[in-house]
Amino acid sequence: MKILRLVDYKKSPNIPCVLQTVFSAARLPPRRLSPFPCLTPGLPCRNIHSHSGPSRYPILKVKAGPSPEPRTCRQSRAFSSHLLNNPNHNRCVAPSPRPTPLRCHSLDPLGLAPPLGCSNIAWSFAAPLNNKQPYHHRTTHPPQSSKMTVSGSFRRKHKVAVIGSGNWGTTVAKLVAESTSENSDVFEKDVQMWVYEEKVTVDGETRNLTEVINTKHQNTKYLQGINLPTNLVANPSLVDTVKDATILIFNLPHEFIGNICRQLKGNILPYSRGISCIKGVTVTDDKIELICEFIGEQLEIYCGALSGANIASEIANENWCETTIAYNTPPCDRHVANGNGHANGNGAYEEHRDSRGQIIKTKLTPVPQDYPPLDHDVLHTLFSRPYFTVSMVSDVVGVSLGGALKNIVAIACGFVEGHGWNMTAKTAVMRRGMLEIIQFAREFYPETIEPATLWEESAGWGDMIVSCTAARNWRYSKMAVERGVSIQEIERTELNGQKLQGISTSREVSSFLRARGVEDKYPLFKLVDGILDGKVNVNDIPSLFRKN
Repeated sequence: MKILRLVDYKKSPNIPCVLQTVFSAARLPPRRLSPFPCLTPGLPCRNIHSHSGPSRYPILKVKAGPSPEPRTCRQSRAFSSHLLNNPNHNRCVAPSPRPTPLRCHSLDPLGLAPPLGCSNIAWSFAAPLNNKQPYHHRTTHPPQSSKMTVSGSFRRKHKVAVIGSGNWGTTVAKLVAESTSENSDVFEKDVQMWVYEEKVTVDGETRNLTEVINTKHQNTKYLQGINLPTNLVANPSLVDTVKDATILIFNLPHEFIGNICRQLKGNILPYSRGISCIKGVTVTDDKIELICEFIGEQLEIYCGALSGANIASEIANENWCETTIAYNTPPCDRHVANGNGHANGNGAYEEHRDSRGQIIKTKLTPVPQDYPPLDHDVLHTLFSRPYFTVSMVSDVVGVSLGGALKNIVAIACGFVEGHGWNMTAKTAVMRRGMLEIIQFAREFYPETIEPATLWEESAGWGDMIVSCTAARNWRYSKMAVERGVSIQEIERTELNGQKLQGISTSREVSSFLRARGVEDKYPLFKLVDGILDGKVNVNDIPSLFRKN
Protein backbone atom coordinates (compact mmCIF):
# COMPACT_ATOMS: atom_id res chain seq x y z
CA MET A 1 0.00 0.00 0.00
CA LYS A 2 3.08 2.25 -0.05
CA ILE A 3 2.21 3.52 -3.51
CA LEU A 4 -1.16 4.70 -2.27
CA ARG A 5 0.39 6.84 0.48
CA LEU A 6 2.56 8.58 -2.09
CA VAL A 7 -0.43 9.68 -4.12
CA ASP A 8 -2.05 12.98 -3.28
CA TYR A 9 -5.74 12.56 -4.09
CA LYS A 10 -6.25 16.27 -4.61
CA LYS A 11 -3.39 16.56 -7.09
CA SER A 12 -3.79 13.34 -9.05
CA PRO A 13 -6.74 12.88 -11.41
CA ASN A 14 -5.99 9.18 -11.92
CA ILE A 15 -6.77 7.60 -8.57
CA PRO A 16 -9.22 5.03 -10.00
CA CYS A 17 -6.67 3.86 -12.55
CA VAL A 18 -3.98 3.58 -9.85
CA LEU A 19 -6.31 1.53 -7.66
CA GLN A 20 -7.15 -0.70 -10.59
CA THR A 21 -3.45 -1.32 -11.25
CA VAL A 22 -2.69 -2.05 -7.60
CA PHE A 23 -5.57 -4.46 -7.19
CA SER A 24 -4.69 -6.22 -10.44
CA ALA A 25 -1.07 -6.65 -9.37
CA ALA A 26 -2.08 -8.02 -5.99
CA ARG A 27 -4.67 -10.30 -7.59
CA LEU A 28 -7.30 -9.04 -5.20
CA PRO A 29 -11.00 -9.37 -6.00
CA PRO A 30 -12.12 -6.26 -7.89
CA ARG A 31 -13.84 -3.53 -5.89
CA ARG A 32 -16.12 -0.87 -7.24
CA LEU A 33 -14.33 2.38 -7.99
CA SER A 34 -15.68 5.88 -7.74
CA PRO A 35 -17.85 6.98 -10.67
CA PHE A 36 -15.79 8.27 -13.56
CA PRO A 37 -16.39 9.60 -17.07
CA CYS A 38 -15.27 7.77 -20.18
CA LEU A 39 -12.99 10.15 -22.05
CA THR A 40 -12.25 8.07 -25.13
CA PRO A 41 -13.75 10.29 -27.89
CA GLY A 42 -16.78 8.76 -29.53
CA LEU A 43 -16.53 5.49 -27.59
CA PRO A 44 -19.92 4.21 -26.43
CA CYS A 45 -20.02 2.58 -23.00
CA ARG A 46 -21.45 -0.94 -23.33
CA ASN A 47 -22.68 -3.54 -20.90
CA ILE A 48 -22.41 -1.42 -17.77
CA HIS A 49 -24.66 -1.23 -14.76
CA SER A 50 -27.25 1.27 -15.86
CA HIS A 51 -30.53 1.52 -17.66
CA SER A 52 -33.01 4.03 -18.90
CA GLY A 53 -34.57 4.65 -15.49
CA PRO A 54 -33.25 6.87 -12.67
CA SER A 55 -29.92 5.79 -11.21
CA ARG A 56 -28.94 5.49 -7.58
CA TYR A 57 -25.54 6.94 -8.52
CA PRO A 58 -24.69 10.44 -9.73
CA ILE A 59 -23.56 10.97 -13.31
CA LEU A 60 -20.42 13.02 -13.50
CA LYS A 61 -19.88 15.03 -16.67
CA VAL A 62 -16.42 16.40 -17.47
CA LYS A 63 -15.29 18.45 -20.45
CA ALA A 64 -12.38 17.01 -22.40
CA GLY A 65 -10.49 19.15 -24.89
CA PRO A 66 -12.46 20.72 -27.69
CA SER A 67 -15.26 18.15 -27.69
CA PRO A 68 -18.51 19.57 -26.33
CA GLU A 69 -19.07 16.95 -23.66
CA PRO A 70 -17.92 13.32 -23.58
CA ARG A 71 -20.30 10.50 -22.86
CA THR A 72 -20.31 9.42 -19.25
CA CYS A 73 -20.19 6.03 -17.63
CA ARG A 74 -22.45 5.14 -14.79
CA GLN A 75 -20.68 3.07 -12.21
CA SER A 76 -20.77 -0.65 -12.89
CA ARG A 77 -21.05 -3.35 -10.31
CA ALA A 78 -18.96 -5.48 -12.67
CA PHE A 79 -16.11 -3.08 -13.51
CA SER A 80 -14.02 -5.77 -15.12
CA SER A 81 -16.88 -6.51 -17.53
CA HIS A 82 -16.80 -2.87 -18.64
CA LEU A 83 -13.04 -3.10 -19.31
CA LEU A 84 -13.52 -6.33 -21.26
CA ASN A 85 -16.15 -4.77 -23.48
CA ASN A 86 -14.29 -1.47 -23.89
CA PRO A 87 -10.60 -2.32 -24.35
CA ASN A 88 -9.82 1.27 -25.37
CA HIS A 89 -11.14 2.69 -22.12
CA ASN A 90 -7.78 3.62 -20.58
CA ARG A 91 -8.14 7.20 -19.40
CA CYS A 92 -9.87 7.95 -16.14
CA VAL A 93 -10.48 11.17 -14.26
CA ALA A 94 -11.49 11.22 -10.64
CA PRO A 95 -14.32 13.45 -9.47
CA SER A 96 -13.64 16.48 -7.36
CA PRO A 97 -12.69 15.49 -3.79
CA ARG A 98 -15.62 14.67 -1.59
CA PRO A 99 -16.29 12.21 1.24
CA THR A 100 -15.96 8.62 0.07
CA PRO A 101 -19.14 6.55 0.56
CA LEU A 102 -18.96 4.03 3.37
CA ARG A 103 -18.31 0.60 1.87
CA CYS A 104 -19.92 -2.37 3.51
CA HIS A 105 -19.51 -5.38 1.22
CA SER A 106 -21.16 -7.79 3.64
CA LEU A 107 -24.45 -5.90 3.65
CA ASP A 108 -25.09 -4.68 0.15
CA PRO A 109 -24.41 -6.52 -3.13
CA LEU A 110 -23.40 -3.18 -4.66
CA GLY A 111 -20.72 -2.60 -2.04
CA LEU A 112 -22.35 0.46 -0.47
CA ALA A 113 -23.66 0.67 3.06
CA PRO A 114 -27.45 0.24 3.30
CA PRO A 115 -29.74 3.09 4.22
CA LEU A 116 -30.23 3.90 7.88
CA GLY A 117 -32.66 1.49 9.45
CA CYS A 118 -31.55 -1.50 7.37
CA SER A 119 -32.02 -4.59 9.50
CA ASN A 120 -29.98 -7.76 9.69
CA ILE A 121 -32.90 -9.64 8.13
CA ALA A 122 -32.17 -8.04 4.76
CA TRP A 123 -28.49 -8.93 5.09
CA SER A 124 -29.09 -12.68 4.96
CA PHE A 125 -30.78 -12.37 1.57
CA ALA A 126 -28.85 -9.46 0.02
CA ALA A 127 -25.28 -10.45 0.92
CA PRO A 128 -23.11 -11.75 -1.94
CA LEU A 129 -23.07 -15.50 -2.30
CA ASN A 130 -19.37 -15.84 -2.98
CA ASN A 131 -16.34 -13.96 -4.18
CA LYS A 132 -17.02 -14.52 -7.87
CA GLN A 133 -17.67 -11.69 -10.25
CA PRO A 134 -21.33 -10.61 -10.07
CA TYR A 135 -23.51 -12.41 -12.60
CA HIS A 136 -25.93 -9.51 -12.90
CA HIS A 137 -25.42 -6.41 -14.99
CA ARG A 138 -27.59 -3.96 -16.81
CA THR A 139 -26.97 -2.31 -20.12
CA THR A 140 -27.20 1.36 -21.04
CA HIS A 141 -29.28 2.22 -24.08
CA PRO A 142 -30.33 5.32 -26.00
CA PRO A 143 -33.76 6.87 -25.51
CA GLN A 144 -36.68 4.51 -26.10
CA SER A 145 -37.96 6.27 -29.18
CA SER A 146 -34.65 6.42 -31.06
CA LYS A 147 -34.15 4.30 -34.14
CA MET A 148 -31.29 1.84 -33.97
CA THR A 149 -28.34 2.36 -36.28
CA VAL A 150 -26.27 -0.75 -36.94
CA SER A 151 -22.57 -0.20 -37.49
CA GLY A 152 -21.01 -2.16 -40.31
CA SER A 153 -22.64 -3.81 -43.28
CA PHE A 154 -24.79 -6.89 -42.73
CA ARG A 155 -26.18 -8.79 -45.67
CA ARG A 156 -29.07 -10.41 -43.79
CA LYS A 157 -31.73 -9.27 -41.34
CA HIS A 158 -33.23 -10.99 -38.33
CA LYS A 159 -36.65 -12.56 -38.84
CA VAL A 160 -38.95 -12.63 -35.80
CA ALA A 161 -41.59 -15.25 -34.99
CA VAL A 162 -43.99 -15.18 -32.02
CA ILE A 163 -45.25 -18.53 -30.75
CA GLY A 164 -48.57 -17.95 -29.00
CA SER A 165 -51.47 -15.59 -29.57
CA GLY A 166 -53.37 -15.25 -26.31
CA ASN A 167 -53.85 -11.96 -24.48
CA TRP A 168 -50.16 -11.51 -23.57
CA GLY A 169 -48.84 -13.22 -26.69
CA THR A 170 -50.74 -10.89 -29.02
CA THR A 171 -49.65 -7.86 -26.99
CA VAL A 172 -45.96 -8.76 -27.30
CA ALA A 173 -46.41 -9.54 -30.99
CA LYS A 174 -47.93 -6.08 -31.45
CA LEU A 175 -45.01 -4.21 -29.93
CA VAL A 176 -42.26 -6.22 -31.68
CA ALA A 177 -44.07 -5.82 -35.03
CA GLU A 178 -44.04 -2.06 -34.48
CA SER A 179 -40.29 -2.23 -33.83
CA THR A 180 -39.45 -4.37 -36.85
CA SER A 181 -41.36 -1.93 -39.06
CA GLU A 182 -39.29 0.99 -37.74
CA ASN A 183 -35.91 -0.81 -37.85
CA SER A 184 -35.83 -2.27 -41.34
CA ASP A 185 -32.01 -2.27 -41.39
CA VAL A 186 -31.94 -4.85 -38.56
CA PHE A 187 -35.18 -6.86 -38.89
CA GLU A 188 -37.40 -8.19 -41.62
CA LYS A 189 -40.59 -6.18 -41.49
CA ASP A 190 -43.17 -8.98 -41.26
CA VAL A 191 -43.59 -10.80 -37.93
CA GLN A 192 -45.17 -14.24 -38.03
CA MET A 193 -47.43 -15.15 -35.06
CA TRP A 194 -48.51 -18.74 -34.54
CA VAL A 195 -52.23 -18.92 -33.75
CA TYR A 196 -54.03 -22.00 -32.52
CA GLU A 197 -56.83 -22.05 -35.07
CA GLU A 198 -60.29 -21.50 -33.62
CA LYS A 199 -63.69 -20.50 -34.92
CA VAL A 200 -64.92 -17.08 -33.80
CA THR A 201 -68.07 -15.13 -34.51
CA VAL A 202 -67.52 -11.66 -35.95
CA ASP A 203 -70.32 -9.45 -37.26
CA GLY A 204 -72.68 -12.41 -37.19
CA GLU A 205 -70.32 -14.61 -39.23
CA THR A 206 -68.32 -17.62 -38.05
CA ARG A 207 -64.75 -17.30 -39.30
CA ASN A 208 -61.27 -18.63 -38.57
CA LEU A 209 -59.39 -16.58 -35.98
CA THR A 210 -56.32 -16.27 -38.24
CA GLU A 211 -58.48 -14.88 -41.04
CA VAL A 212 -59.98 -12.29 -38.68
CA ILE A 213 -56.54 -11.19 -37.43
CA ASN A 214 -55.14 -10.87 -40.95
CA THR A 215 -58.12 -8.96 -42.37
CA LYS A 216 -59.51 -6.92 -39.46
CA HIS A 217 -56.09 -6.68 -37.75
CA GLN A 218 -57.61 -7.45 -34.38
CA ASN A 219 -57.53 -10.51 -32.16
CA THR A 220 -61.24 -10.43 -31.40
CA LYS A 221 -61.10 -13.37 -28.99
CA TYR A 222 -58.15 -12.55 -26.74
CA LEU A 223 -57.41 -8.83 -27.25
CA GLN A 224 -60.62 -7.11 -28.27
CA GLY A 225 -60.62 -3.50 -29.41
CA ILE A 226 -56.85 -3.29 -30.06
CA ASN A 227 -55.68 -2.53 -33.59
CA LEU A 228 -52.68 -4.64 -34.59
CA PRO A 229 -49.90 -3.66 -37.02
CA THR A 230 -50.56 -4.73 -40.58
CA ASN A 231 -47.13 -6.42 -40.70
CA LEU A 232 -48.18 -8.87 -37.96
CA VAL A 233 -49.22 -12.05 -39.80
CA ALA A 234 -51.30 -14.73 -38.05
CA ASN A 235 -50.27 -18.23 -39.12
CA PRO A 236 -52.10 -21.46 -38.15
CA SER A 237 -49.03 -23.60 -39.00
CA LEU A 238 -46.44 -23.75 -36.24
CA VAL A 239 -43.69 -25.06 -38.51
CA ASP A 240 -44.34 -22.44 -41.20
CA THR A 241 -44.39 -19.67 -38.56
CA VAL A 242 -40.82 -20.37 -37.45
CA LYS A 243 -39.37 -21.05 -40.90
CA ASP A 244 -36.12 -19.06 -41.34
CA ALA A 245 -36.73 -17.13 -38.09
CA THR A 246 -33.62 -16.16 -36.13
CA ILE A 247 -35.54 -14.79 -33.11
CA LEU A 248 -38.24 -16.96 -31.54
CA ILE A 249 -40.51 -15.41 -28.89
CA PHE A 250 -42.36 -17.97 -26.78
CA ASN A 251 -45.60 -16.80 -25.18
CA LEU A 252 -48.09 -19.48 -24.20
CA PRO A 253 -49.10 -21.38 -21.02
CA HIS A 254 -46.07 -23.24 -19.73
CA GLU A 255 -47.89 -26.59 -19.54
CA PHE A 256 -47.99 -26.59 -23.36
CA ILE A 257 -44.33 -25.79 -23.97
CA GLY A 258 -43.14 -29.43 -23.98
CA ASN A 259 -45.44 -30.39 -26.85
CA ILE A 260 -44.57 -27.21 -28.76
CA CYS A 261 -40.83 -27.92 -28.49
CA ARG A 262 -41.34 -31.47 -29.79
CA GLN A 263 -43.03 -30.06 -32.88
CA LEU A 264 -40.36 -27.41 -33.40
CA LYS A 265 -37.31 -29.62 -33.01
CA GLY A 266 -35.59 -30.02 -36.36
CA ASN A 267 -37.75 -27.32 -37.94
CA ILE A 268 -35.88 -24.22 -36.80
CA LEU A 269 -32.57 -22.66 -37.78
CA PRO A 270 -29.75 -24.16 -35.68
CA TYR A 271 -28.51 -20.66 -34.84
CA SER A 272 -31.88 -19.21 -33.90
CA ARG A 273 -32.21 -17.65 -30.44
CA GLY A 274 -35.21 -17.48 -28.16
CA ILE A 275 -36.87 -15.21 -25.62
CA SER A 276 -39.35 -16.79 -23.23
CA CYS A 277 -42.20 -14.56 -22.04
CA ILE A 278 -43.64 -17.48 -20.09
CA LYS A 279 -43.81 -16.81 -16.36
CA GLY A 280 -43.39 -20.33 -15.06
CA VAL A 281 -40.96 -23.11 -14.30
CA THR A 282 -40.99 -26.75 -15.33
CA VAL A 283 -40.99 -28.77 -12.13
CA THR A 284 -41.05 -32.47 -11.37
CA ASP A 285 -40.31 -34.27 -8.14
CA ASP A 286 -36.79 -34.85 -9.49
CA LYS A 287 -35.79 -31.37 -10.62
CA ILE A 288 -36.75 -27.79 -11.29
CA GLU A 289 -35.83 -26.11 -14.55
CA LEU A 290 -36.21 -22.58 -15.84
CA ILE A 291 -38.60 -22.38 -18.80
CA CYS A 292 -36.01 -20.57 -20.91
CA GLU A 293 -33.40 -23.26 -20.25
CA PHE A 294 -35.92 -26.04 -20.86
CA ILE A 295 -36.67 -24.50 -24.27
CA GLY A 296 -32.96 -24.11 -25.01
CA GLU A 297 -32.18 -27.70 -24.07
CA GLN A 298 -35.09 -29.14 -26.06
CA LEU A 299 -34.33 -27.11 -29.20
CA GLU A 300 -30.53 -27.00 -28.79
CA ILE A 301 -30.43 -23.20 -28.91
CA TYR A 302 -29.93 -20.42 -26.39
CA CYS A 303 -33.04 -18.80 -24.89
CA GLY A 304 -33.35 -15.76 -22.61
CA ALA A 305 -36.32 -14.60 -20.52
CA LEU A 306 -38.63 -11.58 -20.31
CA SER A 307 -40.57 -10.74 -17.17
CA GLY A 308 -41.77 -7.63 -15.41
CA ALA A 309 -44.62 -5.63 -13.95
CA ASN A 310 -46.67 -6.09 -17.09
CA ILE A 311 -50.44 -6.20 -17.58
CA ALA A 312 -51.24 -7.14 -21.15
CA SER A 313 -54.35 -5.01 -21.57
CA GLU A 314 -52.57 -1.87 -20.33
CA ILE A 315 -49.57 -2.39 -22.60
CA ALA A 316 -51.84 -3.14 -25.56
CA ASN A 317 -53.51 0.22 -24.92
CA GLU A 318 -50.00 1.76 -24.87
CA ASN A 319 -50.05 2.76 -21.22
CA TRP A 320 -46.43 3.19 -20.14
CA CYS A 321 -44.74 0.43 -18.14
CA GLU A 322 -41.36 -1.28 -17.81
CA THR A 323 -40.00 -4.81 -18.10
CA THR A 324 -36.77 -6.79 -17.68
CA ILE A 325 -35.10 -9.03 -20.25
CA ALA A 326 -32.44 -11.48 -19.09
CA TYR A 327 -30.13 -12.51 -21.90
CA ASN A 328 -26.66 -13.86 -21.21
CA THR A 329 -25.21 -13.54 -24.72
CA PRO A 330 -23.47 -16.82 -25.63
CA PRO A 331 -19.69 -16.39 -26.13
CA CYS A 332 -19.94 -17.69 -29.69
CA ASP A 333 -22.26 -14.79 -30.62
CA ARG A 334 -20.05 -11.95 -29.39
CA HIS A 335 -18.70 -9.82 -32.21
CA VAL A 336 -15.32 -8.10 -32.14
CA ALA A 337 -17.00 -5.04 -33.62
CA ASN A 338 -18.99 -4.66 -30.41
CA GLY A 339 -16.03 -5.11 -28.10
CA ASN A 340 -17.54 -8.41 -26.97
CA GLY A 341 -14.72 -10.93 -27.30
CA HIS A 342 -13.84 -12.99 -30.35
CA ALA A 343 -15.86 -12.91 -33.56
CA ASN A 344 -18.34 -15.65 -34.39
CA GLY A 345 -16.60 -18.90 -35.15
CA ASN A 346 -13.08 -17.40 -34.90
CA GLY A 347 -10.49 -18.35 -32.33
CA ALA A 348 -10.97 -20.82 -29.50
CA TYR A 349 -14.54 -21.87 -28.84
CA GLU A 350 -15.70 -20.74 -25.40
CA GLU A 351 -18.40 -22.92 -23.89
CA HIS A 352 -21.66 -21.39 -22.72
CA ARG A 353 -22.66 -22.02 -19.11
CA ASP A 354 -26.14 -22.47 -17.73
CA SER A 355 -27.82 -20.95 -14.67
CA ARG A 356 -26.06 -23.42 -12.39
CA GLY A 357 -22.65 -22.50 -13.77
CA GLN A 358 -22.30 -25.77 -15.68
CA ILE A 359 -21.20 -26.04 -19.31
CA ILE A 360 -24.30 -26.71 -21.39
CA LYS A 361 -24.56 -30.11 -23.07
CA THR A 362 -25.23 -28.68 -26.53
CA LYS A 363 -22.53 -26.93 -28.50
CA LEU A 364 -24.32 -23.84 -29.78
CA THR A 365 -24.20 -22.90 -33.45
CA PRO A 366 -22.99 -19.27 -33.71
CA VAL A 367 -25.23 -16.68 -35.33
CA PRO A 368 -23.61 -16.07 -38.76
CA GLN A 369 -21.64 -12.84 -39.09
CA ASP A 370 -23.75 -11.65 -41.99
CA TYR A 371 -26.52 -10.94 -39.43
CA PRO A 372 -26.37 -8.02 -37.00
CA PRO A 373 -24.96 -9.30 -33.69
CA LEU A 374 -27.76 -10.78 -31.59
CA ASP A 375 -26.98 -9.15 -28.26
CA HIS A 376 -28.46 -6.78 -25.69
CA ASP A 377 -28.59 -3.86 -28.12
CA VAL A 378 -30.56 -5.70 -30.79
CA LEU A 379 -32.99 -7.24 -28.29
CA HIS A 380 -33.50 -3.90 -26.60
CA THR A 381 -34.35 -2.37 -29.98
CA LEU A 382 -36.77 -5.19 -30.77
CA PHE A 383 -38.80 -4.99 -27.55
CA SER A 384 -38.60 -1.36 -26.45
CA ARG A 385 -41.32 1.10 -27.37
CA PRO A 386 -42.06 4.64 -26.17
CA TYR A 387 -44.63 3.03 -23.86
CA PHE A 388 -42.54 -0.07 -22.97
CA THR A 389 -39.24 0.56 -21.17
CA VAL A 390 -36.78 -2.33 -21.30
CA SER A 391 -33.93 -3.05 -18.89
CA MET A 392 -31.40 -5.63 -20.08
CA VAL A 393 -29.64 -7.91 -17.56
CA SER A 394 -27.83 -11.24 -17.62
CA ASP A 395 -29.40 -12.85 -14.53
CA VAL A 396 -31.80 -15.37 -16.05
CA VAL A 397 -32.38 -17.02 -12.67
CA GLY A 398 -33.63 -13.88 -10.92
CA VAL A 399 -35.85 -12.85 -13.83
CA SER A 400 -37.27 -16.35 -14.38
CA LEU A 401 -37.93 -17.29 -10.76
CA GLY A 402 -39.27 -13.84 -9.90
CA GLY A 403 -41.76 -14.08 -12.76
CA ALA A 404 -42.85 -17.62 -11.85
CA LEU A 405 -43.02 -17.72 -8.06
CA LYS A 406 -44.71 -14.36 -7.55
CA ASN A 407 -47.86 -15.93 -9.02
CA ILE A 408 -48.11 -18.12 -5.90
CA VAL A 409 -47.86 -15.01 -3.73
CA ALA A 410 -50.47 -13.23 -5.87
CA ILE A 411 -52.97 -16.04 -5.25
CA ALA A 412 -52.34 -15.73 -1.50
CA CYS A 413 -52.95 -11.98 -1.68
CA GLY A 414 -56.21 -12.56 -3.52
CA PHE A 415 -57.32 -14.97 -0.80
CA VAL A 416 -56.46 -12.35 1.84
CA GLU A 417 -58.34 -9.54 0.15
CA GLY A 418 -61.32 -11.72 -0.72
CA HIS A 419 -61.59 -12.64 2.95
CA GLY A 420 -61.94 -8.95 3.80
CA TRP A 421 -58.54 -8.24 5.28
CA ASN A 422 -56.95 -4.89 4.47
CA MET A 423 -53.89 -3.67 2.60
CA THR A 424 -51.57 -4.12 5.57
CA ALA A 425 -52.37 -7.84 5.66
CA LYS A 426 -51.73 -8.13 1.94
CA THR A 427 -48.42 -6.29 2.32
CA ALA A 428 -47.34 -8.77 5.00
CA VAL A 429 -48.02 -11.64 2.59
CA MET A 430 -46.04 -9.91 -0.18
CA ARG A 431 -43.07 -9.36 2.12
CA ARG A 432 -43.07 -12.96 3.27
CA GLY A 433 -43.49 -14.15 -0.31
CA MET A 434 -40.46 -12.22 -1.54
CA LEU A 435 -38.31 -13.67 1.23
CA GLU A 436 -39.33 -17.19 0.21
CA ILE A 437 -38.64 -16.47 -3.47
CA ILE A 438 -35.11 -15.28 -2.66
CA GLN A 439 -34.58 -18.21 -0.30
CA PHE A 440 -35.71 -20.60 -3.04
CA ALA A 441 -33.35 -19.03 -5.60
CA ARG A 442 -30.41 -19.14 -3.21
CA GLU A 443 -31.07 -22.75 -2.23
CA PHE A 444 -31.46 -24.20 -5.72
CA TYR A 445 -29.44 -21.76 -7.88
CA PRO A 446 -26.63 -20.59 -5.59
CA GLU A 447 -24.03 -20.41 -8.36
CA THR A 448 -25.52 -17.55 -10.39
CA ILE A 449 -28.48 -15.93 -8.60
CA GLU A 450 -28.03 -12.21 -8.07
CA PRO A 451 -30.51 -11.09 -5.36
CA ALA A 452 -30.18 -7.50 -6.58
CA THR A 453 -32.32 -8.48 -9.58
CA LEU A 454 -35.26 -9.22 -7.30
CA TRP A 455 -34.77 -6.08 -5.22
CA GLU A 456 -34.14 -3.64 -8.09
CA GLU A 457 -35.66 -4.86 -11.33
CA SER A 458 -39.19 -4.77 -12.67
CA ALA A 459 -39.01 -8.58 -12.79
CA GLY A 460 -38.65 -8.58 -8.99
CA TRP A 461 -40.52 -6.27 -6.65
CA GLY A 462 -42.21 -4.44 -9.51
CA ASP A 463 -43.79 -7.63 -10.82
CA MET A 464 -44.66 -8.73 -7.28
CA ILE A 465 -46.55 -5.51 -6.54
CA VAL A 466 -48.56 -5.40 -9.75
CA SER A 467 -49.35 -9.13 -9.61
CA CYS A 468 -50.64 -8.86 -6.04
CA THR A 469 -52.77 -5.76 -6.64
CA ALA A 470 -54.04 -5.84 -10.23
CA ALA A 471 -53.20 -9.01 -12.20
CA ARG A 472 -55.46 -11.96 -12.80
CA ASN A 473 -53.99 -14.51 -10.34
CA TRP A 474 -54.86 -12.02 -7.59
CA ARG A 475 -58.17 -10.98 -9.14
CA TYR A 476 -59.60 -14.47 -9.62
CA SER A 477 -58.41 -15.90 -6.30
CA LYS A 478 -60.10 -12.92 -4.63
CA MET A 479 -63.26 -13.65 -6.63
CA ALA A 480 -63.19 -17.31 -5.56
CA VAL A 481 -63.22 -16.41 -1.85
CA GLU A 482 -65.92 -13.78 -2.33
CA ARG A 483 -68.16 -16.24 -4.20
CA GLY A 484 -67.40 -19.16 -1.91
CA VAL A 485 -66.20 -21.45 -4.73
CA SER A 486 -62.85 -22.99 -5.62
CA ILE A 487 -60.36 -21.03 -7.69
CA GLN A 488 -60.41 -23.92 -10.18
CA GLU A 489 -64.11 -23.26 -10.75
CA ILE A 490 -63.40 -19.58 -11.36
CA GLU A 491 -60.68 -20.52 -13.84
CA ARG A 492 -63.12 -22.74 -15.73
CA THR A 493 -65.95 -20.21 -15.93
CA GLU A 494 -64.18 -16.86 -16.21
CA LEU A 495 -60.97 -17.28 -18.23
CA ASN A 496 -62.30 -18.12 -21.68
CA GLY A 497 -60.14 -21.23 -21.94
CA GLN A 498 -56.94 -19.65 -20.58
CA LYS A 499 -55.14 -20.80 -17.42
CA LEU A 500 -54.05 -19.25 -14.13
CA GLN A 501 -50.30 -19.82 -13.96
CA GLY A 502 -50.30 -19.58 -10.17
CA ILE A 503 -52.33 -22.77 -9.73
CA SER A 504 -50.02 -25.06 -11.70
CA THR A 505 -46.88 -23.36 -10.40
CA SER A 506 -48.01 -23.75 -6.79
CA ARG A 507 -48.74 -27.45 -7.17
CA GLU A 508 -45.51 -28.23 -9.00
CA VAL A 509 -43.29 -26.26 -6.63
CA SER A 510 -44.91 -27.75 -3.52
CA SER A 511 -44.49 -31.27 -4.90
CA PHE A 512 -40.83 -30.52 -5.63
CA LEU A 513 -40.24 -29.20 -2.10
CA ARG A 514 -42.05 -32.16 -0.47
CA ALA A 515 -39.89 -34.60 -2.41
CA ARG A 516 -36.84 -32.98 -0.83
CA GLY A 517 -38.27 -32.75 2.65
CA VAL A 518 -37.93 -28.95 2.78
CA GLU A 519 -41.57 -27.92 2.38
CA ASP A 520 -41.71 -26.54 5.94
CA LYS A 521 -38.97 -24.05 5.07
CA TYR A 522 -41.46 -22.37 2.70
CA PRO A 523 -44.61 -21.96 4.83
CA LEU A 524 -46.37 -19.51 2.51
CA PHE A 525 -45.91 -21.75 -0.53
CA LYS A 526 -47.12 -24.72 1.55
CA LEU A 527 -50.16 -22.84 2.80
CA VAL A 528 -51.29 -21.74 -0.68
CA ASP A 529 -51.01 -25.31 -1.95
CA GLY A 530 -53.11 -26.47 1.00
CA ILE A 531 -55.84 -23.90 0.25
CA LEU A 532 -55.91 -24.93 -3.42
CA ASP A 533 -56.42 -28.56 -2.37
CA GLY A 534 -59.12 -27.62 0.15
CA LYS A 535 -57.07 -28.89 3.11
CA VAL A 536 -56.36 -25.47 4.63
CA ASN A 537 -58.66 -22.52 5.25
CA VAL A 538 -57.91 -18.92 4.32
CA ASN A 539 -58.41 -18.07 8.02
CA ASP A 540 -55.18 -19.96 8.75
CA ILE A 541 -53.00 -17.41 6.94
CA PRO A 542 -52.25 -15.25 10.04
CA SER A 543 -50.96 -18.35 11.85
CA LEU A 544 -48.09 -18.41 9.37
CA PHE A 545 -46.77 -15.15 10.79
CA ARG A 546 -47.29 -16.12 14.43
CA LYS A 547 -45.15 -19.22 13.95
CA ASN A 548 -42.49 -17.48 11.85
